[in-house]
Amino acid sequence: MLAAMSTAPLRSSPQATAAPRDRGDACPGSLRLHAADDGALARVRLPGGVLTVRQAGALAAAARDLGDGELHLTSRGNVQLRGLADGCGADLAALLDAAGLLPSPGHERVRNIVASPLSGLDGRGAGDIRAWLTALDAALCASEAARGLSGRFLFALDDGRGDVAGLDADVTVRAAADGRAVLGLGTSRPALAVAATDAPRAALVAAEAFLHRVRESGTKAWRISELPLPAGALAAEVRRRLAAEGIAAEPDEPAAPPASHAGGPPPGAIGSALSAHIPLGRLSGLQWRELTHVAAATQAGELRLTPWRGAVVPAPGLGPADADAALARLCATGLVTEPGSPWLRVGACVGRPGCAKSRADVRADAARTLAAAGRAALPLYWSGCERRCGHPRGDRIDVVAAPGGGYDLSAVRGGQQAPGASVADPAHLATALAAFSPA
Repeated sequence: MLAAMSTAPLRSSPQATAAPRDRGDACPGSLRLHAADDGALARVRLPGGVLTVRQAGALAAAARDLGDGELHLTSRGNVQLRGLADGCGADLAALLDAAGLLPSPGHERVRNIVASPLSGLDGRGAGDIRAWLTALDAALCASEAARGLSGRFLFALDDGRGDVAGLDADVTVRAAADGRAVLGLGTSRPALAVAATDAPRAALVAAEAFLHRVRESGTKAWRISELPLPAGALAAEVRRRLAAEGIAAEPDEPAAPPASHAGGPPPGAIGSALSAHIPLGRLSGLQWRELTHVAAATQAGELRLTPWRGAVVPAPGLGPADADAALARLCATGLVTEPGSPWLRVGACVGRPGCAKSRADVRADAARTLAAAGRAALPLYWSGCERRCGHPRGDRIDVVAAPGGGYDLSAVRGGQQAPGASVADPAHLATALAAFSPA
C-alpha cells in the first residue's frame, strides 16, 4: 500500500530567488479573465477581505448570472468567480463597478492587501488597522507608478498579533506596542519604524522604491524577494525616499510571527465578531446568502474574508443568544462554526475539473478522507500537481496527485520537505493518511 519516496527540498518561499521570465504577468483579475477548463475565471481583489453587504450581493449575482453559482476564496482573502461564459467580461465589469468593486480599472490587479481580520473586534493587537487599510487602498489607486506592480505583489497590515505578518508579504506594516508602525520589506533586514499616521504612505513608498529598483536592474522581478540587491539596500532607499517626503524612519527589527498564526481566526463567537470557516474555500450560493443575511442584521453590515478561507462578521452589540442563533444558521448550511472540526486541518487547490494540469479531483478525495484529517499528525494540503497552488505557509502534509493515479505524501516542516510515501490505490488513502508519521 505504501511505498517510500524521495522528494526534493522546498524553499521556504516560492519566490526565494530571482526567477527568469520570458513573459509578462498573466495573473487574472476582474478585467483580465483567465481561461480555465471549467470556463473563464475572474479574480476580484478585496483589500483586507472587506466588503459591504451590497458588494456581497453583487458578487452573488455575478456568480449566479454569469458563472457556476459558487464563490471561491483565495489564500489572500480575495474571491474568484469560475465557470464564466465567453464574452461576459463587459457585463461582469459593469456589475462590479456599480458595486464599488472597481475603484480604479488600472489598479484592479494590484490591490493585493491582507489585513488582520479581527482587528478592532476582539481586544487583541496593538491597534485597529482599519484606517490604514482604507488609506493604503486609496493611495495605491491614486499612484500612477503602482500600476506597474505585478498581480502577485502583496501588502500586509498586521495589528500586532502577528497573523498576517507570517504570509510572506512584500511589504508588511505591523502595529507596535509603542504606538508606532514597523515597515518590513520581504524577508530582508532591517525593518523601518515610522509614525503610525505615516504607515499607509510608507507602504506605498516602499512599493514604488521596489519598482524603481526593478527598472534600474533590468530584471522582471514580481516580488521583493526576487530582486537581486545587497542586504539592506532596498531599506536604505526606502528610508531616503521617506525622508524626502518628511517621514522619519528608524531601523527596527521585524517581529517573528507566532507559530499559531497559520490557522487564522477560530470559528465561533470571538469578541464582537462571528467567525466561520469555509471548507476548501468554496461557498455555495446558499452559504453566501446566509453569510450576507447575518452581516446585514448587524450594525456594521460588512464581511471580512480571511486568507485562511474563512469569514468574519463584525457584530458589535450582538447578544449571546443572537450570536448563537446566527452561528446555528451558518452551521446549517455546511459552514464550520465549531473549533473541533477536521475541516480546519484540510485545504486543497481547485483540482479537476477546473484545472487542466490537475491529475485528480482533489476536493472530492479530501472530502472522502475527512475523518483521517483529524487523526493526521499535521494539517493536510491536497494538490492536483507539483505546483501546489494556494498551499499554506505552515507545517503540513502535502498530498499531491501522482502521474498515473494515486498520491504522494510528504511532510513540510519549516519550509523544508521531508521524504514521504506513495499511495498507489486511492481507496487506501484514508488509512495511509491516518498512519503517516512525518519524520
